Amino acid sequence: MSKGIIKKVAGPLVVATGMRDANMFDVVRVSERRLIGEIIEMHGDEASVQVYEETSGLGPGAPVESTGMPLSVELGPGLIQSIYDGIQRPLDDILSATGSNLLTRGVEVPSLKRHIKWHFTPLLAEGDEVEEGDVIGTVQETAVVLHKIMVPPGISGRIKEIREGDFTVTDQVCLLETEAGERPLTLMQKWPVRKGRPYKKKMSPTQPLITGQRVVDTMFPIAKGGVAAVPGPFGSGKTVIQHQLAKWADADIVVYIGCGERGNEMTDVLNEFPELKDPKTGRSLMERTVLIANTSDMPVAAREASIYTGITVAEYFRDMGYSVALMADSTSRWAEALREMSGRLQEMPGEEGYPAYLGSRLAQFYERAGMVETLGREGRTGALSVIGAVSPAGGDISEPVSQATLRIVKVFWSLDSALAYRRHFPAINWLTSYSLYLDNMEDWFNGNVYGDWMECRNRLMRLLQEESELQEIVQLVGMDALSAPERLKLEAARSIREDFLHQNSFHEIDTYTSLEKQYRMMQLVLAYYDEAAAALAKGADIEALVGLAVREEIGRYKYTPEGAVSAAYEEVRGALKAELDALLRKEDE
Repeated sequence: MSKGIIKKVAGPLVVATGMRDANMFDVVRVSERRLIGEIIEMHGDEASVQVYEETSGLGPGAPVESTGMPLSVELGPGLIQSIYDGIQRPLDDILSATGSNLLTRGVEVPSLKRHIKWHFTPLLAEGDEVEEGDVIGTVQETAVVLHKIMVPPGISGRIKEIREGDFTVTDQVCLLETEAGERPLTLMQKWPVRKGRPYKKKMSPTQPLITGQRVVDTMFPIAKGGVAAVPGPFGSGKTVIQHQLAKWADADIVVYIGCGERGNEMTDVLNEFPELKDPKTGRSLMERTVLIANTSDMPVAAREASIYTGITVAEYFRDMGYSVALMADSTSRWAEALREMSGRLQEMPGEEGYPAYLGSRLAQFYERAGMVETLGREGRTGALSVIGAVSPAGGDISEPVSQATLRIVKVFWSLDSALAYRRHFPAINWLTSYSLYLDNMEDWFNGNVYGDWMECRNRLMRLLQEESELQEIVQLVGMDALSAPERLKLEAARSIREDFLHQNSFHEIDTYTSLEKQYRMMQLVLAYYDEAAAALAKGADIEALVGLAVREEIGRYKYTPEGAVSAAYEEVRGALKAELDALLRKEDE
């Protein structure tokens, strides 16, 4: 353990001397207040410390003490339903300890509650051989999450003793005989946040993460174990989309990181999630959620640690074989923290003052996502999907954080302020967004939903692209310049935009759409276009086709309850055929 003294203080950066025995990324305690910090640069016996708390009042000569350990998180029962700050301090326990709504400097509280007892049920017996990653037993953490107690990475041996009962996270539940001697195991393990947790093999993601959001699932799907970016200007709906994905995505565990965003956004999460019913279990969504809150009024330096804290917790649940969805809102604020610390260290700046290593740091974060075969003999498969919001100033995605992110992620949901101002939600621009997982997942969609799913999806996209080209002509010379078939294309594309892509997140039915219903909606829009085009070829009037009464029924189909999807579909198809037949008879007369 190394001890030194402060040489100088520059905002959240403290330079300490006498730290020759310390190591990079060691956690240190600064001054008599024992502020928590992390060594981010070493020169001889001088260490530059990133302090995760307010440094006002610190001066030269104050003591600095290294703990000899890297910044680590506690992993075990009690994570679910917790709300932590950026360095895994539980905010409810800080409130209880200090009585203040504001973070008190130097407060030390354990990340996992020490007084709660959990019932441990062994799955193995004395004498069994185990290796790293093996599940030795379980704890029913919430009604919906079965917490698997695993052998920590790097440890293997034979079980000498294991017992069932009620234990705290620090009590011994198992004793292993290893080559290095006896090793007690508790319900809790620790892991350094900057190091990805190990796994056997990373697999190519081929299965979609179903979100119930039509523009995502149908047009630009993300794979389980995939990575996506949501860049957009202020007010375009980044946070709303992340809330929707957290609520409805087909994931077992949700980790939501509020990184440098406004406190009221995290307050919305805290108020909404306990009230929301999980569609899979019917219970509170918080029963499978972990929140990391490092809002804009908290210390800037802790933002840099918050996304590592969040993704380490997410990897831990992935190692249990769960599908985990991680929301980071937003990586731009994290990059700003990097920029500030880089400036304090007087490093050579890159573009717009960001550090030259911005791209590699972003890549290290996103590369921890993926679908993996976990450690352990059981051969579990776990997935960690990461959705990162990016907040470019003025919505200009040519800035460094957006560009560095786009070089890494495979799904780009481009938020458009013009769509948001027109109250079109989600405000994802269908002409500038993309998903590079489409080819990988074509077989899954065609095999598990309907055989012509991808064909229907591609037809919708072609109509939207052709609409964009036709709109340019309309703006130049007016609607009268279009032929009847071109006018029909515009109407079909309008139906796609308003009836299919537009989705009301506050409507109890429209907020979530199953794949079955999404397919039926695609079929109705395409049926209108195909059958109206056939009627047009037989001499029907374009104005009559545009004004068909059944178009309102097609638009309202999105509000059909999931249990009545097939019956309502047949009813609307029948009404469409009847109206077109009546129209053609009228034309013949």
